[in-house]
Amino acid sequence: MKDKNGKNGATDATIVFQDNSLLPALFGENDVHLSRIEKKFGVSASSRGNVLALSGEKANTEAARAVLESLYADLKAGSEIRLADVDAAIRMAGGKQDDDGDLRDVAVKTMKKTVKPYSPHQAKYIQALDSNDLVFALGPAGTGKTYLAVAMAVSLFTSGRVEKIILSRPAVEAGEKLGFLPGNLEEKVDPYLRPLYDALYDMIPGEKLARHMENGEIEVAPLAFMRGRTFSNAFVILDEAQNTTPTQMKMFLTRMGENSRMVVTGDLSQTDLPKDVKSGLGDAIRKVEHIEGIAVVRFNETDVVRHALAARIVQAYDEWDRKKRQ
Repeated sequence: MKDKNGKNGATDATIVFQDNSLLPALFGENDVHLSRIEKKFGVSASSRGNVLALSGEKANTEAARAVLESLYADLKAGSEIRLADVDAAIRMAGGKQDDDGDLRDVAVKTMKKTVKPYSPHQAKYIQALDSNDLVFALGPAGTGKTYLAVAMAVSLFTSGRVEKIILSRPAVEAGEKLGFLPGNLEEKVDPYLRPLYDALYDMIPGEKLARHMENGEIEVAPLAFMRGRTFSNAFVILDEAQNTTPTQMKMFLTRMGENSRMVVTGDLSQTDLPKDVKSGLGDAIRKVEHIEGIAVVRFNETDVVRHALAARIVQAYDEWDRKKRQ
């Protein structure tokens, strides 16, 4: 890349891409990817052949360049680029460094795919999952709390660092009565556990997953089934933990055995517990956050990686709740 300084701190820069055939995918249909980058960083871009010219404030052109080069590298490695990937690269450009190095290099390899972070908080969450025995992940839906935890579980299971994966949720009746649902107990609670199955199927081939579940190496079960057990050589995830009581949470946390990892995820603003029941997640954070070996990662609406409108909806609800508390 070549830079040429202009007036008022503006910089003209050029990027030369070696493989011309990748540029349509990089720029997007009707240049939709390139337009998104221009809008986000306040730069202008024009291409001719394999040369792209960027113009804008120096910090912005450097950030835009980093995004384009990151996406180009993904294309060279055989990845497809969607608008969501462009947005992820833009978010990562805002938090590319920390004390442990370049956050853009953070990734988790599973059986079916390599999972990359879509925000700096996600990258730091992956680092926390890799280096701590117990991690709490707090924040709104759509921030990747559960998905990334499952990815790390599959990665450690595949490499032999753990022998089992155990995924659990409290089967709280969120406005619905389990007793009126058809089927036996397993069939009644299965819908509550479906998001965990979906994440597993996204990372493990179906036949292998079925075999691992059949021989008990991978287990998905309601929290009530955890009582009385001790988990050794296992990666254990408790999802939707805001719906636990303090007693249930203490029971779960004390199940940890030798060479085990635990991840507890939840959104304290979305509890389905009765109004007079305190959330075990909030209670646990207050009591154990200071303990060495425990990491707490807090996500916010800027980390929501679903449709852009979902992030704005989360923000609107948060603003409404803040006004009510004032």
